[in-house]
Amino acid sequence: MPQPKHAHESMTVMTEMVLPNDTNTLGNLMGGRLLHFMDIAAAIAAQKHSNRLVVTASVDSVSFAEPIRLGNIVTMKAQVTRAFSSSMEIFIEVWAEDIPAGHRVSTNSAYYTFVAVDQSGRPIEVPAVIPETDDEKERYASALRRRQLRLVLAGRMNAQEATELREFLKV
Repeated sequence: MPQPKHAHESMTVMTEMVLPNDTNTLGNLMGGRLLHFMDIAAAIAAQKHSNRLVVTASVDSVSFAEPIRLGNIVTMKAQVTRAFSSSMEIFIEVWAEDIPAGHRVSTNSAYYTFVAVDQSGRPIEVPAVIPETDDEKERYASALRRRQLRLVLAGRMNAQEATELREFLKV
C-alpha cells in the first residue's frame, strides 16, 4: 500500500493565453480547447499524487458560465480530492483574466476522474488522500457520493448498492 499523501501535494496551477487559433468565430475560446487544457492540468495533479502514468476515466458535467475571450489569460487550478483503489477524483477550477482591464472571472469547474496505470496499461494502486483544509475535507467527504453517482450512471453499479448516495438523497 503506497504511503498516503496530503491533498495539497497534488496542487497544479496551469496558465494559458487564448490565441486566435484557440477561438471560435465569435472570438471566444472553443469549449473543446478548454476541456483539453483542463484535462492536462487534471492529469498533472493525478500524476503528482500517484507518481504513475494516468489516463482519463471520466469528466463530470462542465458548464460554460462565462465566455473566455481572445487574449484572456486562462488559469486552471487542479487538486486531487480523494483516491480510491486505482482511481483519483480531481477538482479543477478555471478563471479567465483580462489583464489590461484588471478583470478576473470564474468561468468553469469540474471533477475529473483519472486511473493510475502500470507500463502495460493495467490499473495500479494509488496512495490515499489526507485532506487538511475545510474545503479539502468537504470535497473528500462528498467524493464517494460523486463516485457512486458516476458508477450508477455508467451502469457499473446498481443504484441499490450506492449506499452513500442513497443516504444523501434519502431514497
